[in-house]
Amino acid sequence: MIKAGVIGGSGYTGGELIRILLNHPKVEIDFVFSTTRADKEITTAHPDLLGLTDLKFTGKVNLDVDVVFLCLGHGNSTKFLDGNKFSDTTRIIDLSNDFRLNKDRVYETKEFVYGLPELKKESISHAKYIANPGCFATAIELALLPLAKAQLLKAQVHVNAVTGSTGAGVSPSATTHFSWRNGNVSWYKPFTHQHLGEINESIASLQEKPGEIMFLPMRGNFTRGIMATAYTPFEGTLEEAFTLYKDFYAHAKFTQVTQEPINLKQVVNTNQCHIHLHKHNDVLLITSAIDNLLKGASGQAVQNMNLMFGFMESEGLQLKAGVF
Repeated sequence: MIKAGVIGGSGYTGGELIRILLNHPKVEIDFVFSTTRADKEITTAHPDLLGLTDLKFTGKVNLDVDVVFLCLGHGNSTKFLDGNKFSDTTRIIDLSNDFRLNKDRVYETKEFVYGLPELKKESISHAKYIANPGCFATAIELALLPLAKAQLLKAQVHVNAVTGSTGAGVSPSATTHFSWRNGNVSWYKPFTHQHLGEINESIASLQEKPGEIMFLPMRGNFTRGIMATAYTPFEGTLEEAFTLYKDFYAHAKFTQVTQEPINLKQVVNTNQCHIHLHKHNDVLLITSAIDNLLKGASGQAVQNMNLMFGFMESEGLQLKAGVF
């Protein structure tokens, strides 16, 4: 058994992480840190855990746990680490964007590895510090990496991806509260979303000078999940494209390529990414679907933890979607 700490456990990603770790056979939760809910029962923030735990939030941090997960807002992980010096043996998995880009990878003497297992599995398995990918980045990278490896992203790639309201965090805002979101849809940050930086770096690690990625993020009127569609010119046949993707993900535990059209409900509440391919004339359409809180955040963080500690990659992550 290893002991885990969770920093920032009252939000959506923190709640999902706690849920997974409570059911993980090789992990014991040592503490869940929260500045706003110290000494309150965890179920006050996450009533879905009622009957599963009697843990309470704490305002104290154990600096000598085996692994700590940072579930903090972007820009806050660095500040937290500045004030809390963990043991040299403590492994850190950060779910913010503080260490995802190449220019931010090194913090003091710590070098963070980008935590997309389908791209960096070997490096993750030997790493002490992980920068967990963003949710949009995960869905889009998994849709495009096989083409990048084959040097086939030669022209612009147009990406449209719609996310649920949980992607914006637990604190309500003008575009997340029920009255605005329900029955509504809108785009935001057109072609400038912050996840483009890590997406471009991941693609560039496989293909030099790929075509530009034109990304239009969308807000959906549902709570969780991301459905991404990407299309770009492709000279081969659909069968050749399927072979390309199947070969690339042959050893991926959680990324599945299917010839059947996919929908969002088949991945929500799981750590899976499902990918479908469609060809129209000389254009290849790639559709990918993930749960933004699991494969896009907490589930992938646990997947990375499993790799770091030599556990089975799927340990604690055999989750079933509710498709009906």
